[in-house]
Formats: sequence, structure tokens, C-alpha cells
Amino acid sequence: MSDSSITIIALPALTRNIRTLKKKYRSILEDIQPVINQLENGETPGDQVSGIGYPVFKVRIKNTDVQKGKSGGYRLIYYLKTTTSILLLTLYTKSDQDDVSAEDLRSIIEDYDQP
Repeated sequence: MSDSSITIIALPALTRNIRTLKKKYRSILEDIQPVINQLENGETPGDQVSGIGYPVFKVRIKNTDVQKGKSGGYRLIYYLKTTTSILLLTLYTKSDQDDVSAEDLRSIIEDYDQP
């Protein structure tokens, strides 16, 4: 167990997405919590998204409110800002949205990094 703690920051886009999705999927917070726990423990689940210029990862998460497994579930996208700071960029369901473009992700990061 390490002494350093990892700060998880939910950006406004993620908060808005959760608020919207929660109306349709009641278990969303319980579904994403295990991934947040992994991040807090220093793990980096998911696959790195290429073409962004930042260490950004996409994690597939099972949506327990629908019976489609991970393939029809949530996509949580996060950015490893530093070794102790992770930004949760966005969350969406695969059934509602195909992908988030590299440009959109870069824009979310750069908007946050503005002084």
C-alpha cells in the first residue's frame, strides 16, 4: 500500500453526463464506483486512446440496468494528468453515442487547463 494518494477530479462534462444518464439508469453511480476505486488505488484500467497527445484512457463498464454486458454499457474516459491526479473527462453509453472524437477530448482537457 502506497503513502501517496491519488486525486480524482470529475470535470463538469462528466457531472452533466452522469446527471442526464441517472434519469435513465438508476444504478450508474454503483456501476462506475469500482473503476473509480481502481483509479484511486493507482491502477489504470481500460485502453489508451491514441491521437490525442495526452495519456487518456477509455474504460468499458457494465451497465447493470440493461442486459448487454460491457459492450452495451458505459464508456468512462479519463486523463492521467500527473502521477497523483486523474481527471474524469466524460461518460457516455455505447447505445447513445458511438465515440467521442480526439478533438473533443483534447478540447475538454485544454479548457480545464486554462488558468
